[in-house]
Amino acid sequence: MGRLFGTDGVRGVANADLTAELALGLSVAAAHVLAEAGTFAGHRPTAVVGRDPRASGEFLEAAVVAGLASAGVDVLRVGVLPTPAVAHLTGVLDADLGVMLSASHNAMPDNGIKFFARGGHKLADELEDRIETVYEQHRTGEPWDRPTGAGVGRVTEYTEGFDRYVAHLVGVLPNRLDGLKVVLDEAHGAAARVSPAAFARAGAEVVTIGADPDGLNINDGCGSTHLELLRAAVVEHGADLGIAHDGDADRCLAVDAAGEEVDGDQILAVLALAMREAGQLRKDTVVGTVMSNLGFKLAMEREGIRLVQTAVGDRYVLESMKAEGFALGGEQSGHVIVLDHATTGDGTLTGLMLAARVAATGRSLAELAGVMQRLPQVLINVPDVDKTRVNTSAELAAAVVEAENELGGSGRVLLRESGTEPLVRVMVEAADIEQARAVAGRLADVVKSALG
Repeated sequence: MGRLFGTDGVRGVANADLTAELALGLSVAAAHVLAEAGTFAGHRPTAVVGRDPRASGEFLEAAVVAGLASAGVDVLRVGVLPTPAVAHLTGVLDADLGVMLSASHNAMPDNGIKFFARGGHKLADELEDRIETVYEQHRTGEPWDRPTGAGVGRVTEYTEGFDRYVAHLVGVLPNRLDGLKVVLDEAHGAAARVSPAAFARAGAEVVTIGADPDGLNINDGCGSTHLELLRAAVVEHGADLGIAHDGDADRCLAVDAAGEEVDGDQILAVLALAMREAGQLRKDTVVGTVMSNLGFKLAMEREGIRLVQTAVGDRYVLESMKAEGFALGGEQSGHVIVLDHATTGDGTLTGLMLAARVAATGRSLAELAGVMQRLPQVLINVPDVDKTRVNTSAELAAAVVEAENELGGSGRVLLRESGTEPLVRVMVEAADIEQARAVAGRLADVVKSALG
């Protein structure tokens, strides 16, 4: 698998890349590394462990629990819950560690392990690096220091997690959702019970699709990566809006009453205005990424809200928010972080807050999302090139300048290397889709010739 930890934990094909042995070993290593860092000093350590409904999560959860308990960590097993629920419970239960087993929006054969530190925050990069190093040392023969007798961890089924998390979600809403009809697409994933319960308790009339996980159907033609079913259901049921989650429910996309998509940038725009109106948008700033649509940036400028842009990845958005004290950030893909109420992207919370804004204003989602106009965006992946030279090629730099001059102030060009594959991503925005396609195609050709 190369380096084990990526931008969002360890992920791979379950029982091929991500085996029970790896899950157990990483869990033991995490316990030892956190003990060395002083996290467990003066008390008996506790971990919260949850998973999405993938079939492979059953044996991987068993491996993680066994690894932690064998290292002397007491385990609270919360079962199938969203990633943000595990993060939240890690914080409110004052646990030393949280572990989520999920591959998010990936297809069913994949799975992943994500560790949370005390408070429900993602582990620092240096701790992930140390866990990987320690795991490798012991995998190749160095024996573990193992507790015995009363020193081994105890395992408890924590059944209160569902209610505590749903109560938290409903409790932070600024207003109820009475009078709204909402269709929820749960992607046959971790929020299949949580999200409908939260929306119903908040007062909405709820219609659910994709809410029958069987361990094999997660993200299968549904959820935030496949909006077709949600679009049709919203129109069919005459709903006010639709909300789509991914497999672990850390992201949210929406559909308006006419079945039109409302993406992460538009959701951020709606929430930014709502939070500023309530005095909650600290420093009148929202955090996005370099992939944020130019239309979002222009809308925020017009509304007097500053946009800070980071590298692609919700971890970079979160780092910026925590470093500067910002309250709202996210990605076009639907990862939205409301830092006053969550330590990571929370799709159910995002959907609830979006619906609350519709209910509070009496305006349709389409009208609210109309605060920004999405510029047509074309993305071309150029494979089998030397991606390391994307920022140093003079030929490519000249082509970008030419493209930017052609687009003027009504468009944008972004070239970046993929973090996981040998390819360069060419993104072009323009007021006209045909112009965007033409410019992107020409730039892709230059990337091939200059870096191939």
